[in-house]
Amino acid sequence: MHERLLNFSSQARHVVLICGGAVSGSEAAAYCAARGIAAIVLEQNVRPYGKIEDGLPRWHDKLRSKEYERINQSFSHPDILFVPKTKLGVDLSVQEVTKGWNLSATLLANGAWRDRTLPVPGADAFIDKGLVCQNAFVYWFNHYEEPGYSGPRFEIVDDAIVIGGGLASVDVVKIINLELYRRALRERGVDIPVVELEHKGITASIKQAGIDPDSLGVRGCTLYYRRRIKDMPLAFAKADATPDQLAKTEGVREKMVGILREKFRIRVQECAVPVAPIEEDGRMVGLRFRRSENKDGRLTEVTGSEHEVRSGLIVTSIGSVPEPLAGIPTHGELYDYTSWETGSLRGLPGVFGLGNVLTGKGNIRDSRENAGIISSQVIHDYLGLEDERSADLLLGAHAAAQANAKLVVQSAIRRAKVPAERLAKVAEAIQGRWQHAGYDGDYAAWIARNKPSA
Repeated sequence: MHERLLNFSSQARHVVLICGGAVSGSEAAAYCAARGIAAIVLEQNVRPYGKIEDGLPRWHDKLRSKEYERINQSFSHPDILFVPKTKLGVDLSVQEVTKGWNLSATLLANGAWRDRTLPVPGADAFIDKGLVCQNAFVYWFNHYEEPGYSGPRFEIVDDAIVIGGGLASVDVVKIINLELYRRALRERGVDIPVVELEHKGITASIKQAGIDPDSLGVRGCTLYYRRRIKDMPLAFAKADATPDQLAKTEGVREKMVGILREKFRIRVQECAVPVAPIEEDGRMVGLRFRRSENKDGRLTEVTGSEHEVRSGLIVTSIGSVPEPLAGIPTHGELYDYTSWETGSLRGLPGVFGLGNVLTGKGNIRDSRENAGIISSQVIHDYLGLEDERSADLLLGAHAAAQANAKLVVQSAIRRAKVPAERLAKVAEAIQGRWQHAGYDGDYAAWIARNKPSA
């Protein structure tokens, strides 16, 4: 057996199992290791970067590199056992690790990866048949230019439709317009890398190339939002905000959309509620919308206002929820918790949710807002609406993970240490997973061999 695993199982100790190695998982593992508690991190992918690698569009290059370094530093600790290419509920059953291994605690930090269902009757039947989900779309954008890419493929078309309104949907419309204008510029013999195009902005980049943006003939993508622009979840007021503060927040939202229109040539259609798919030959080719009104803070749909919008690309971007795992109880779209403070799961003693898998929120803004950071600052940084900003958008996510891990670890260390005999069996199982993945226990060497593309 590997020397690290022999040392791990040589004596009784507290051990926490963590499912998922990205922001929340790495922070929890580091918290455990700093307190003399061993951590086993099951990671379903080759690398532990989660949505930092596959959920954030690739123009967040500086943020991504900084986060990779932070996660790598956490996993360099000798008391953290990294187990790649191992998915809970598939490669290891929930019952095996919770009852068989019976460690001090189990933390689910596997994130929110499943797209929320578009609230249009029958829409689910058209997924990948004209209707595209946000997570797969962003993954494609991040990786499709890599040699040997074999994931999903999408064709970018003009006049695309995006349904959403939050930060993630803004990423999607930016991706579409960046691809459209990059293609149009190439036809003029001008090749601008997509990251540079995003950083400088589409309008400024085209003008710098000596070209009139309107002469390219690109109409661009339209974001459809069911409420008013001033209601879009881009900037947030405090819970006890005064009327003046609420009005200021609404103004910030409108200003942000104005900048997006100018900088990225995005169209936004407010007060548009999707109500039915338009089908042709088994594919979704458009949506029927109904106009909405805000009456005393309540959304109402206007009778007789239905109209059709057709497109060759329709992307739903209305949020993400945890992926169902065999053996994990669910309640609606989320896992079934007995405590939202600790994330304890119903019917699974010693098992807790952590991070986005607990909240079902898949964006950075929510995490950072929880840490008390001013949301308007986040909007500037996240949307790239100001140049040379270097704020750490993930500060709140790390802080939240630390706070949640603290509660769980305090509970775990009150339990008896895991006997060495049981740890020996766990070590055997880990050895098997390492052999399957081709991992030799050296995290730094593994990452060096499996570097992300950017």
